[in-house]
Amino acid sequence: MSHLLAIAGWLVAAAGLTAAVALRRRLDARLEAVARACHELRGPLTAARLGIESLPGVPPASLRRLRAVDAQLVRAGVMLEALANPGARRPGPLERIEPRALLEGSVEAWRPAAQARGMSLSLRWDAGAGVRVWGDPVGLALAVENLIRNALEHGGGAVEVQARRRGSRLVVAVCDEGPGLACDWRRLAARADRGRGTRGRGLAIAAAVARAHGGALRCAPAARGARVVLDLPLSGAPRRARGA
Repeated sequence: MSHLLAIAGWLVAAAGLTAAVALRRRLDARLEAVARACHELRGPLTAARLGIESLPGVPPASLRRLRAVDAQLVRAGVMLEALANPGARRPGPLERIEPRALLEGSVEAWRPAAQARGMSLSLRWDAGAGVRVWGDPVGLALAVENLIRNALEHGGGAVEVQARRRGSRLVVAVCDEGPGLACDWRRLAARADRGRGTRGRGLAIAAAVARAHGGALRCAPAARGARVVLDLPLSGAPRRARGA
């Protein structure tokens, strides 16, 4: 009997080892595919940026749009590098950021996407002058643009990014005139994390970035549509991100 139990134990262990080896091979193949895709995308991104920089005689209005698109390409390159080299991009000392310029660039870059959907996208800045935050510009732009994208894809009508100062904090709200959120955003984010939907994925990313900067993401009451708020501390003593 003891021999049979020993054989059974060896068989279970062998099966587990075989499954682990197969899983490792699948993971290695997937990582290789991601690395290859990142390598192939670096070229077009670089070419697009060089093409933008070499355009002659661009009118001021078009120049603002091109600068916004260029910032998008820069962020895409940073995220590709992080994807190709997991863990390579560590949070470093935060930069002192002008949030108004960041929001203006994000709105300008996403305005064509809004127009293509028959929607409008605008920025309402009520935070006054001289407002600064300490943050990772790539991470904060990613958070804001995920909220804008979420509003464009799932909202409707006019989308407005609103910014105002509340004491020692900057409150950025992305509002739309769509059907609103079907349920609490935390449930949507959790479903997206489990691969059960995509709508909450942008909310989950924005929430993680907010937490990394000492802030928070919340949904505020709205007479119509959705109103998602990114609450961030204004600049004080420089801090280090806790992982965006």
